[in-house]
Amino acid sequence: MNDVQDATSPGAALGGPVACVSKVELRVACKALLDRDTLNKSDPCVILMVQNQGQWTELDRTEVIKSNLHPVFAKVFTLDYYFEEAQKLRFEVYDIHGTHSIGTRDDDFLGGVECTLGQIVAQKKMVKPLFLKYANGSTRISVLCLIGLYIWQDLFSKSDPFLEIYRINDDGTEQLVHRTEVIKNNLNPVWEPFKVSLISLCSCDEDRKLKCLVWDYDSRGKHDFIGEFYATFREMQKIGSGSKVTWDCMNPKYKLKKKNYKNSGVVILSDLKVRANRYTGPVAIDFTASNGDPRNSCSLHYINPYQPNEYLKALIAVGEICQDYDSDKRFSALGFGARIPPNYEVSHDFAINFNPEDDECEEIQGVVEAYQNCLPKIQLYGPTNVSPIISRIAKLSAGEETIKDASRYHILLILTDGVVTDMADTREAIVRASYQPLSIIIVGVGNADFTDMQILDGDDGVLRSPKGEPVLRDIVQFVPFRDFKTASPAALAKCVLAEVPNQVVEYYSHKAICPMPPVPSCDSPTSLANTPTESLPAVGPTA
Repeated sequence: MNDVQDATSPGAALGGPVACVSKVELRVACKALLDRDTLNKSDPCVILMVQNQGQWTELDRTEVIKSNLHPVFAKVFTLDYYFEEAQKLRFEVYDIHGTHSIGTRDDDFLGGVECTLGQIVAQKKMVKPLFLKYANGSTRISVLCLIGLYIWQDLFSKSDPFLEIYRINDDGTEQLVHRTEVIKNNLNPVWEPFKVSLISLCSCDEDRKLKCLVWDYDSRGKHDFIGEFYATFREMQKIGSGSKVTWDCMNPKYKLKKKNYKNSGVVILSDLKVRANRYTGPVAIDFTASNGDPRNSCSLHYINPYQPNEYLKALIAVGEICQDYDSDKRFSALGFGARIPPNYEVSHDFAINFNPEDDECEEIQGVVEAYQNCLPKIQLYGPTNVSPIISRIAKLSAGEETIKDASRYHILLILTDGVVTDMADTREAIVRASYQPLSIIIVGVGNADFTDMQILDGDDGVLRSPKGEPVLRDIVQFVPFRDFKTASPAALAKCVLAEVPNQVVEYYSHKAICPMPPVPSCDSPTSLANTPTESLPAVGPTA
């Protein structure tokens, strides 16, 4: 932290006076200055020097007032005042000749005085004699008048605190997870409850460090640092009925400086609610003729024993992440746009294992095997209609709302090589699906022009049905696979799944579904890894 932000006073608690940095105005006037000019009076200017690590440096200077031995300068010096620091100042008065800069000759120097900023603030108006570098036999005394004015009074007033929570990543970087609202003029703030996915909060690692910073808000953006503390989700879960979890809010600067420093306040976790969810990851694969004959090596569906095709790469990259959050690790594996046995009629919603009674496969590897086995048995056809599968999964998701805890959330992965043909029906289906516990990930395979697919994503505006009805939530994420051809599978998965946690939170918030009891451990992917929403409480510092 820099000095401007490290501004709490030693021993200050959030329940008592908080000595944050204050801005101070200094106005300078002189009286009865020495007249060193032979023909005219002196042309005075005051230089303000500050001491830093034993060295004096110029901070600012006043204007030059011509021919005046009793100048009142218009220039205002503005400084940051720290109650706990001895901020040494030196005022030097020089006689300026013409337009030339201030010289170093003794006959240019009219006098100087040293003091601390604290002395000026305490006295409001301070009068001191100016001392010369040498005595010249004159008995006249020059006076420098300083008036200390507070621009604002944070020193003995209340603060405007807010809290920031950062997740500390494996590489040591920090990611902002949540920033509370500002509570104005309050030393005992109670912040509003907020919701955050456990993935965002701590990557489902109960022991991952969270860095929490408390600031005093400044409208110009120079927020004053009050203190910090470190927490973990495991610590948060110690909260029980009627009990609370507390952390000392510490300012490292004052902890080092002051022996009697205790803290800058106490932050209290007053309530915690955790919702555990199970995910299902149905997969839908495009089997339209535009993919090319699977027997041809140029086909997007060509099975190369040494190199997976783009469908398989995308399927494995995203599917392996999703299966970690699927309690039974079974995936519905669906296809569209092909003629299927036994009658070879075109279907836009069929089980690729050809078992309509049980279209699920064991783990993502089971989906891979079902995909490879079905290719020789079907005829690629068209068109590229995805609305039937979206509507089917949305209907299945709607059934989850009849369950009292509605804990199952669906993530539909659609792999396609081109723009959908039934765009109007697809938009309608997505609007309907936005009311259900469902997110849709679409990965564009191949080199087609996917510009029109961006409409479904909603990043450039709110997606609407053909009748103009907007989606309740943005539930679609579209990504062209070619953007990740040279990247790692993890990069693709991270991109397409990035918006899912917030989509989950939005759904349960809209439905006002009460959280389930906390789950005890994050050791298995079926416990806290299945916990996308965490309702954090009003977290407030107290005395």
